[in-house]
Amino acid sequence: MLEVHILSLFPEAIKSYLDASILGRAQNAGLLQVHVLDFRQFAKGTRRNVDDRPYGGGPGMVLKPEPIFSAIEWVEENFGPTRKILLSPDGVPFKQQHATEFVKEERLLLLCGRYEGYDERIRLGIDFTEISIGDYVLCGGELGALAVVEATTRLIPDALGHSESAVQESFTQPDLLDHPHYTRPEEFRGMRVPEILLSGDHQKVDLWRQQQAAERTKRRRPDLLNHNNKKET
Repeated sequence: MLEVHILSLFPEAIKSYLDASILGRAQNAGLLQVHVLDFRQFAKGTRRNVDDRPYGGGPGMVLKPEPIFSAIEWVEENFGPTRKILLSPDGVPFKQQHATEFVKEERLLLLCGRYEGYDERIRLGIDFTEISIGDYVLCGGELGALAVVEATTRLIPDALGHSESAVQESFTQPDLLDHPHYTRPEEFRGMRVPEILLSGDHQKVDLWRQQQAAERTKRRRPDLLNHNNKKET
């Protein structure tokens, strides 16, 4: 079982998604356990402020270190050590390889930021893996956390309906997109299913799919192929 702790100021924004579809079924099957913690609970004072104005001036508010340190320490004291992930536009781009790495962990902790950003001492004082889901800025890290949890959960054995579903898809073959998929009917509005898929020849079907995946990657994401060539040299 994979245990996940998500620290967020807006737990209600993510709980409904966690209970739906694959994530919900994985939890019901005992394959995944998710705890969502509002780290505002660990802020001090009657107003429980988790942010303050930045030193040196500037717009926005910055997340204070005290409640975040306290929340993470509480989680690890009560549940055990965690692999800690910080969602940030400054992080490395999240890729399938990260999900493959994370699913091997016993316990993950994901910190969702808000406002103008984190007090730098949060990065300096805690051993985080910093992850970004794209070169854009959102209001918080909740969507990024959900993306990481879902991509990782899909790799847990038995989490999907078919054991091959998580293997035969984009990015599971290094640096290749997925091949085209077809289902019934054989013809729809003049568009037919490729004859090779109806042939029953599994070797030819596999070869066709590999070729289609390579062609689609070359056409849509040549950067992936260029990245692979650089690694080989």
